[in-house]
Amino acid sequence: MTCASCVRRVETAAAKVPGVVSSSVNFATKKLTVEPAEGFSAKTLGAAIKKVGYDIAPDRQEFVVEGLRGEADAERLTAILEAVATTVDVKVDAAAGKVAVKTIGGRRERDALVETAKLAGFALTTPKPHDHSAHRDHSQHHGHHQGHGQMAAAGESGGHDHMQHAGEEGALKRDLTIAAILTAPLFVLEMGGHLYEPMHHWLMGIIDTQNLYYIYFALATAVIFGPGLRFLKTGFPALLRGAPEMNSLVALGVTAAYLYSVVATFAPDLLPEEAQFVYYEAATVIVTLILTGRLLEARASGRTGDAIRKLMSLQAKTARVERDGATIDISPEDLVAGDIVVIRPGERLAVDGEVVEGSSYVDESMISGEPVPVEKTVGATVVGGTINKTGAFKFKATKVGADTMLSQIIRMVEEAQGSKLPIQLLVDRVTALFVPVVIAIAVLTFIVWAIFGPEPAYTFALVNAVAVLIIACPCAMGLATPTSIMVGTGRAAELGVLFRKGQALQELRSAQIVVVDKTGTVTKGRPELTDLVVAEGFADNEVLALVAAVEGRSEHPIAEAIVRAAEDRGLAAGEGLEPPAVENFESVTGYGIAATVNGRRVEVGADRYMAKLGHSVDIFAEAAARLGDEGKTPLYAAIDGRLAAAIAVADPLKPSSVTAIRALQAMGIEVAMVTGDNERTADAIARQVGISRVVAEVLPEGKVKAIHEMRAGGKVLAFVGDGINDAPALAEADIGIAVGTGTDVAIESADVVLVGGDLLGAVNAIEMSRATMRNIKENLFWAFGYNVALIPVAAGVLYPAFGITLSPMIGAGAMALSSVFVLANALRLKRAKVAHREVTS
Repeated sequence: MTCASCVRRVETAAAKVPGVVSSSVNFATKKLTVEPAEGFSAKTLGAAIKKVGYDIAPDRQEFVVEGLRGEADAERLTAILEAVATTVDVKVDAAAGKVAVKTIGGRRERDALVETAKLAGFALTTPKPHDHSAHRDHSQHHGHHQGHGQMAAAGESGGHDHMQHAGEEGALKRDLTIAAILTAPLFVLEMGGHLYEPMHHWLMGIIDTQNLYYIYFALATAVIFGPGLRFLKTGFPALLRGAPEMNSLVALGVTAAYLYSVVATFAPDLLPEEAQFVYYEAATVIVTLILTGRLLEARASGRTGDAIRKLMSLQAKTARVERDGATIDISPEDLVAGDIVVIRPGERLAVDGEVVEGSSYVDESMISGEPVPVEKTVGATVVGGTINKTGAFKFKATKVGADTMLSQIIRMVEEAQGSKLPIQLLVDRVTALFVPVVIAIAVLTFIVWAIFGPEPAYTFALVNAVAVLIIACPCAMGLATPTSIMVGTGRAAELGVLFRKGQALQELRSAQIVVVDKTGTVTKGRPELTDLVVAEGFADNEVLALVAAVEGRSEHPIAEAIVRAAEDRGLAAGEGLEPPAVENFESVTGYGIAATVNGRRVEVGADRYMAKLGHSVDIFAEAAARLGDEGKTPLYAAIDGRLAAAIAVADPLKPSSVTAIRALQAMGIEVAMVTGDNERTADAIARQVGISRVVAEVLPEGKVKAIHEMRAGGKVLAFVGDGINDAPALAEADIGIAVGTGTDVAIESADVVLVGGDLLGAVNAIEMSRATMRNIKENLFWAFGYNVALIPVAAGVLYPAFGITLSPMIGAGAMALSSVFVLANALRLKRAKVAHREVTS
């Protein structure tokens, strides 16, 4: 696929295939995405795409198969695997016990093949790494089109794309070298003679004009039918099908200049004497310059996929598991949920899981952005792709294959990069008509110059018509949007922002209101001990240790927070301390709890409990007033009959919430809070972070109602939340932004996911949306402006007034540079700065 005109053609062909609900082509990634339904067949899709002149490049999956007993079983397995909708081709080698399957759809389709074979009694496993046959045969992949189901994971296609891209770049480099070597003498001799008269006389003195034309003919033929053959092989068939594209323009322009020159060389009498000139140098320079542009374009577009390759490099190559009493190394693809995985110091985790033995510190910076390794002990959750530091541990695999967090991140990034913004649909409609219109302009240019042009009229007609064909550049228009999306979403992923839907990338820049949930979004989402004010004669740690011992017998969330605080300070049992002796525990409903700890009487509860016990809380009146202003209700502790402390447990702010909300307001965005929590607590939190508009004590449907009211007047609204109760609001908002540490339901309902769980991610998301859309506008302005300005110049509109025409060689250079400019501008997004780079979890 070589130009934007191809996009509409491939999409239309795919959409007509039975079982395809919708189809979308991303010109930058050269990928076709289809949404399959009942009756879908990859073979049928491949045939339909081939019919319009393109090929899909399937993934080649290789397996070792167990359970084959002969050719009959091999035929049965072949039929079973061919029945999978995403299968393109199956080869079963019964003697070697190997299976090779060509599929579209990526990692999930590999899993589907394994499951399908398993149901039929065959076990498919990944070949061992040392088995050379396991290496994928990339020589089987040809063409520039990767078809993949919309449900496919990105994991497996990325490596294939990278190898295919490297092969394409190598072929372009070879062809350009040959073309440049053959074109250089032709260009120097022909143009040198025109520009420097002594050289012309010297040349005519050593060789006559006719023999010189023969040399030009030989060199030009070698260039056009050697390195330039790629343009003819795709351009003319497309033209004959009535679907001309970029290669058709190049093929027509080059062939017209070449054939005119051939006539002037071998049958000059067919042309008027004043028109007997050759344009071999124009034809060869056009081929060379366009190959140069394609090579630069290939190098630049290869860099647009860096984000996916970086993510894929985080995947472990092997996994060490315990099976049948032995520890063995296997491919991560063969891990199943429930496997016990052994991790040694410095190793990368293959899948997600839960620690069952040992402890260590794990570098989770790829998920959280935090550079400090996180301690992992028994019961802790670990994530595939993260790196173990110094300790060793075992964990039970809970999510494998396409279900791991890393695979989901890769899939979300690739889906975002492959998505189409509403603005791209208009561009596609324009580019679908662009090439036929350019050919019509070129024909009209030839006719007008041939009839009304000065002598030699045919020469002027030919040169200007070729210039029109060569200078037109639908590639720049086609690349303008998808390359910016690829680089922008990749940069956003590096900042911990995943755009699940491309439309969100376009809409988020226009957000006028950002509505945030409180719990888990602005606050940490779990109670913590925030204040401990002790009376004279008591020490902090002494009081906390005694209160935690009593609260350890309670199951209340507040009790858990106090016990956790004691553990963090090393005051709880199991931290090298003997368990305290807790006796006579009693719970007084509605008041508090009491017990005897190591012989000391401890009572903990509300102010009414202290009053019931005869203790005045007046000594803490000032602290209680402050806590009340912060939305916290104080508890009190009495020890041995004396009031000892005021304690506050609350859901504290995330460290960056104040900074994030101020940043949003500085961007001109109104920030509001909608929460199910009580109004007093919500107002207190809102005051701390600087939010003036608060809707509290609402159920999920109340949040939806609040969103309706807030965006009255057509305001664009984004909602940020993390819980199951936020799912309706996330779906209702113009842009739903889910905090990545939240529930799966919330993430599935959202358009954007903040991986680190930090509200600063929302600021980064809006900044990247604005930067990307600004970049797209710059690209479109250049791409359309270039064509609108230069096609008329190439046609000769400046000649009557200024005597200016445009050489096809200059047109070829300008056309090549236009695509390179668009790509280079898009790549600037890789260095896009955001105000708040560090995102913490």
